[in-house]
Amino acid sequence: MHRLIASPFLGKHLVLRPGSPSGVRIHENRYEQLRAATNEDVSPPSWLHEVAEQAWNMTLPSAGLGETLLVREPTTYGFARASWEINLGCDYDCEFCYLGEKKFEGLPWEGKRRLLEMIRDAGVLWLQITGGEALVDREFPAAYEYANQLGMMVQVSTNGSQLHKEPLLDLFDRYPPYRLTLSLYGASEETYEAVTRNRGSFDRFTRGLAAARDAGLPVKLNVVVSDRNAHEVDAMRALADEYGFPHQVYTNLSPTINGNPNPLASQADEYLSARSPFKGCNAGHTFFHVNPHGVASICKVGRDPHVQLMIEGIDALPRLGAIAESLHLRTGGCSGCQLSGSCWTCRPLAKLYQDADADRSLYCQHGGK
Repeated sequence: MHRLIASPFLGKHLVLRPGSPSGVRIHENRYEQLRAATNEDVSPPSWLHEVAEQAWNMTLPSAGLGETLLVREPTTYGFARASWEINLGCDYDCEFCYLGEKKFEGLPWEGKRRLLEMIRDAGVLWLQITGGEALVDREFPAAYEYANQLGMMVQVSTNGSQLHKEPLLDLFDRYPPYRLTLSLYGASEETYEAVTRNRGSFDRFTRGLAAARDAGLPVKLNVVVSDRNAHEVDAMRALADEYGFPHQVYTNLSPTINGNPNPLASQADEYLSARSPFKGCNAGHTFFHVNPHGVASICKVGRDPHVQLMIEGIDALPRLGAIAESLHLRTGGCSGCQLSGSCWTCRPLAKLYQDADADRSLYCQHGGK
């Protein structure tokens, strides 16, 4: 396994260490030097020794640059980040899940391999593997390992129910993740299992937290607030602090990806927070999302129109830019709005609320139905 990655990134060039949050920007000439040198069995240049020492307190071997460094090739597609739902199946049954029906289905292994190669070839340097519950997919270990071998910095979003298992801990030791993002649903067994509707889930989750802490894994906790656990918000924060993990609180739930309003009934109204004005995003331009069947969209919310990566191939990806522009047009009751400059909600998310016939105050400054 390579110890460092050199890669183009949005017109720049970076040297990264798998599993580390920090990177070093290098000049294009140095990137090209590394690109040429990895084709030969040569020693790392002196400046790379200095970079490794200063950035990561890391000593590089004096020979065999090709075994130390993976150099990613330039791409013409211009993407830098992506998220991939490896499977929508989940071992939890949270009533507020934005996915709605969670089916255990997706690409066979050869399809997953081909998809990961297309994601790499699109220029993606940071990849989020998510679900459903990513860690219950039987091919997650192989997919995670292959994504790392392709030179991607991998983040995994998970409920943490499987994180106590030795094979997964060994996998993350061999291929350190960029980040593990865990959802936190309660600070007590009674509350946590009322949310997940899964007996024994709190014990498995806390065992996973302890194992991750002991292994020094880069965990971040998302405290998800609903009407069933709102009384434990402070206790959930304290639990995160007890394990020494940073956390962020999420209080605003959304309709499902097909516009079903059911999750909104689980919101803790007294904890709803004001959103910042939406100033645009890079969805469809430098970021894209892929579902378990290899269908690519601009993001997890704006899923239609989309492109069929497994059928059309990587050359279909550039169409996402035009799709993104079309999805952000003010339509469906938003056209002509005089408050659009300070709108809280991106247009694709607003459409989900509108399809769900949600109270307008949840996504619009005009309020009311």
